[in-house]
Amino acid sequence: MEGAIPNPPNARIAVVTGGNKGIGLEVCRQLAGAGVTVVLTARDETRGAAAVEKLREAGLSDVMFHQLDITDAPSIARLADFLKARFGKLDILINNAAIVGVEYLLDPFDSSPTSEEKFSGMDKRQRIEWLTSVVRGTYDAAREGLQTNYYGTKHVIEALLPLLQASSDGRIVNVSSEWGLLRLINNEELKQELNDVEKLTEARLDEVLDTFLNDFKAGELEARGWPEHFSAYKVSKVTMNAYSRILARRHPELRVNCAHPGYVNTDMTIHSGPLTPEEGAANVVKVALLPEAGVTGAFFEDGEEAPFV
Repeated sequence: MEGAIPNPPNARIAVVTGGNKGIGLEVCRQLAGAGVTVVLTARDETRGAAAVEKLREAGLSDVMFHQLDITDAPSIARLADFLKARFGKLDILINNAAIVGVEYLLDPFDSSPTSEEKFSGMDKRQRIEWLTSVVRGTYDAAREGLQTNYYGTKHVIEALLPLLQASSDGRIVNVSSEWGLLRLINNEELKQELNDVEKLTEARLDEVLDTFLNDFKAGELEARGWPEHFSAYKVSKVTMNAYSRILARRHPELRVNCAHPGYVNTDMTIHSGPLTPEEGAANVVKVALLPEAGVTGAFFEDGEEAPFV
């Protein structure tokens, strides 16, 4: 489903993956409010169309919906074809769609007032401890997490790269996490290898992910230096950060950066995060709208450049 909206000839065009709720929806709202034409994407057509309608009711008319499942190649191809025919370019790609890569033991969609009261008085560490206690890591969930967060995002980037290159100021913002920092890897040799972006290759990242899954299946995560809790999510973000740096070196004409929105109150965190979706989205949008010819291949936390380690 696409909306037919007129666009000024010099309008910036943005695609936001996972845009129907939470941080993604707020990123769409803030970009549209800044005068950017936004293509809000989501797997579910009904929810995606409803999200666009919600934004339009708020007076943001330059928003349209297009279905996208980042794990489905034909879905990605349809989006690329639409963008090429409709705009001929893409200025901003925000890769927000992701999953946690664990099984929830509670309903992640419970945003009742009682759930908010539950976390009052808890500091960040206590909230994370609670979140860790209500999920369970399984091999199938971990594999799905990597397929979505790393490979799905990578395939979207590859498909839309020609359109970003057709822009005079193409930008990619990969929504990352402090859980994607290299300090979470307890294998010093691997940590150094992942930080050496001059030598690192995509093929090596594939090997790293295969090794992780093999170690997960064998119950060897701790022994091999992988993070134990939310391990697939963390490894997917570590490798996406690394891929972003490879991409930035390969395509200096683009701005390719990673942005940590913070610990946000969303379904993904079972509403345990202290930040609002608006606050988290602002940290992403700030990176998306950096001045022309700005930094590339960088990690941003709280909207400011920070180390990958």
